[in-house]
Amino acid sequence: MQYVVEPAEPTVLPVRGQDGMFPVHTVYCVGRNYAAHAIEMGHDPDREPPFFFLKQADCILLPGEDFPYPPQSADVHHEMELVIALDGGGTDIPVDEALDHVFGYAVGLDMTRRDLQGQAKKAGRPWEAGKSFAHSAPCSEIVPVEMCDHPEAGEIWLDVNGERRQTGDLNQLIWKLPEVIAELSSLFPLRPGDLIFTGTPAGVGPVQPGDVLSGGVAGIGTIELTVV
Repeated sequence: MQYVVEPAEPTVLPVRGQDGMFPVHTVYCVGRNYAAHAIEMGHDPDREPPFFFLKQADCILLPGEDFPYPPQSADVHHEMELVIALDGGGTDIPVDEALDHVFGYAVGLDMTRRDLQGQAKKAGRPWEAGKSFAHSAPCSEIVPVEMCDHPEAGEIWLDVNGERRQTGDLNQLIWKLPEVIAELSSLFPLRPGDLIFTGTPAGVGPVQPGDVLSGGVAGIGTIELTVV
């Protein structure tokens, strides 16, 4: 096939224990999926239908890379998350079949220009400027299911400069992993290569250049980066 412009290089993530790479298609994120985080953001934590927002594949920051502090913001926040990596997909996936479409899991950060997100909320505008900027989705290597199983519980945490900022447990997810996949598939046709950031526990807060972020999810892995 011939192209009229040079196509972009695909975004890929390493896979633990394998030479092959995981090709990233679309990055989906679940908003306010831990009750304590919903409360700290000023929202009712009752089990309302989940909502989603998207990041482009090239928002991924690869393992081992520094996080460049983004322009047009003075209030960039960290949000630590478990990430689902899909090797199947479709539409209207039943809850009891949802985990059959999971290739593995990773650890990720939903970096947020909180000031721009807040301005968009007040104006009733989309969140892309606050959420979908370059390097806004740092992600670890993908851990295949056969090496970690499907996590239902386990600590999730984030330290900034050695100080604990975020802590929670996967059993505190308002919408569990199969429910997230099923609900998302009712809104979008899911594809192999899609990533789903499943929500963040309480304790989100600002970062500054020079900060070192280090966190993880029990049984899955860890992530570490420096804000530059």
